[in-house]
Amino acid sequence: MKINLRVADITQENVWVIVNAANSSLMGGGGVDAAIHEAGGPTILEECKKIRQYKYPDGLPTGKAVHTSGGNMPCKYVIHTVGPVYPNCGAGCEMELAECYENALNIARELECDSISFPAISTGVFGYPKRKAARIAYKTVMEYLIRHDVKMEVNFVFSSEENLEIFERVVKSAS
Repeated sequence: MKINLRVADITQENVWVIVNAANSSLMGGGGVDAAIHEAGGPTILEECKKIRQYKYPDGLPTGKAVHTSGGNMPCKYVIHTVGPVYPNCGAGCEMELAECYENALNIARELECDSISFPAISTGVFGYPKRKAARIAYKTVMEYLIRHDVKMEVNFVFSSEENLEIFERVVKSAS
């Protein structure tokens, strides 16, 4: 297993699948969600509308994940997951955030992907404390890869050096 950390534009990742920190509507929003919908083009929105119509008419629940094609982006698929809104999630925050990563990895395995790129789920407008979110993300992904003996390249892609440095400190302290 290989884990990479970097500052980059997730919409330009040349991997099998990128993960979208979506909102429950799946219709696009702000931050990473808006960037993915814009870069992916109308195909992603049309696929999200079908998911809403046939599977999640009330919106994608927190922690769950679904996939669409990558549209116009270099990736083959986009996995959309809804992170918890902090602190509204109360005692379930950690579990809900971990579910985002775990459910995305489950879908990536089902799709037989060999590479996946994650953003820092819930740390933008959803307000999850970045250090806590980094600890949960890293721990969840590492445990998942080991538990399932998955040979997949995992990338954590950040929008700023500050976010990368926070994650690097968490990884270093976990090692």
